[in-house]
Amino acid sequence: MKIVERLASLMQHLRLEAACFATQIPGDIADLAAQFPERVTGLVLCVPTRLDTRPFAHVAPRLLIIAGEAGLSAETSRHALAQLPGAQEHILPGYNAEGWSDVVADRRTEVVGAMISFLRKSCSGPPIAGPQATSGTHSGLSYRVVGQGPPLVLLPFLLAPSQWEPALAELGQHFAVIQVGGRHIGGVAVLEDRARAPTYRAMFRHLMDVMAPRTDGRILDVGCGSGALDRLLAARLGTAARIDAIDVNPLLLREAAELAREFGDRIVFTLGSALDLPFPEETFDCVFSVTVLEECDANRAIAEMIRVARPGARIGIVVRAIDFAQWWNLELPAAISAIASIPPQSVGRGGVADASLYARMRHAGLVELCAFPTLITLDQPEGPIWRYREDDVLSRLSPENAIAWSDAREKADRQGVLVQAHALHCAVGTKPI
Repeated sequence: MKIVERLASLMQHLRLEAACFATQIPGDIADLAAQFPERVTGLVLCVPTRLDTRPFAHVAPRLLIIAGEAGLSAETSRHALAQLPGAQEHILPGYNAEGWSDVVADRRTEVVGAMISFLRKSCSGPPIAGPQATSGTHSGLSYRVVGQGPPLVLLPFLLAPSQWEPALAELGQHFAVIQVGGRHIGGVAVLEDRARAPTYRAMFRHLMDVMAPRTDGRILDVGCGSGALDRLLAARLGTAARIDAIDVNPLLLREAAELAREFGDRIVFTLGSALDLPFPEETFDCVFSVTVLEECDANRAIAEMIRVARPGARIGIVVRAIDFAQWWNLELPAAISAIASIPPQSVGRGGVADASLYARMRHAGLVELCAFPTLITLDQPEGPIWRYREDDVLSRLSPENAIAWSDAREKADRQGVLVQAHALHCAVGTKPI
């Protein structure tokens, strides 16, 4: 079932003919906005870092983009406003919003104020009618209703630790706020979809082959997200292994625990930061982290991973590679191909998303370093991870170039070979004895 079908079904369940929506991930609401624009009475895109504007043409007069003053969200907003007449923008002064920024916690007053001011004009539907439950699950989506008034549906952020929580009380004074979650939407859907890709699984298998964790060892995953890789590892190692998985995002941890229920206490999920791991020194036989060190102080995180590892333990790290071109199996003019070959430049201050990973690990004191850049291929264009990466390209194309892109995409799809490839930097080192 597509996300548009799940959302439409949830709205029917809640007896909503229409509602206002807010999200960071445009792809989660794009099809609803394109196919049923009358059901979207107002829309807030909160610090999106990639945006295909075409699905939002009919709701542009009811659209507000909240963006940082600098960084990817600022670039995305500027590009979108040029293509969406009638859309409005609210800039957060001095703020650089990354894909993982905790924007509602960081700038709650400004974000909530901008949303209320804008949505009061368009979110005019009647309150939720009837004796509907204030929480539940429907069509694979969880929901929780807070407050009273016209309906405002909040879809998940990609990775923001606090999600919408800091804003719920204040928004609930003006709207019936419907907070939506579950494995089929938001960051959980993106992470789960990525982990289903055969080459992504192959990368992780090779990482584990090099790390060679003992079946009775204690293993730490730093930045576990939805726990998809922990479930793969638990299935590989059997019942004797113990996996500790940490993340700074409570929503991801809740979903991860639910998805891993069948593994019982073989996987233990704990709230924690890569920069201050909540474990004593020399606790783990293996430590790994996958696509996390782009988003924090990488050197400090590596030092923490070494601290909690036992002497002789192997430490594996995987990061996105922004220094490798990405590739699409599309016949494109050279100018468009050059734009499309640039991978998403998502790396924070102090983070690592290039080949300097290997030197950083060596300088931190790890020995017997094994480095293996890896190519990941995606071939499910309807999936959230494909859409997330494609929206990054489309957010940088002119309307004319976007048409050329769509034509090339349709041609490749007809020929039966629609593939995207991008690189990761991967390495395993050993803590000296």
